Amino acid sequence: MKVELEADKCVASGQCVLAATDVFDQDDDGIAILLDERPADENLDGVREAVAICPAAAIRLVDQ
Repeated sequence: MKVELEADKCVASGQCVLAATDVFDQDDDGIAILLDERPADENLDGVREAVAICPAAAIRLVDQ
């Protein structure tokens, strides 16, 4: 699985970071940063949660 983040759509809510701290972080302006585009299986539930709760729909999980 691969994570895709459209940082230009990010509204800096930080929900992704709370859901998957090993996969997402925020820059000084609060914009999401993708730390790991191919997260380990144990992090996928958090990524799925981040995808579901992102208010800007800026995160996708694609099967690759």
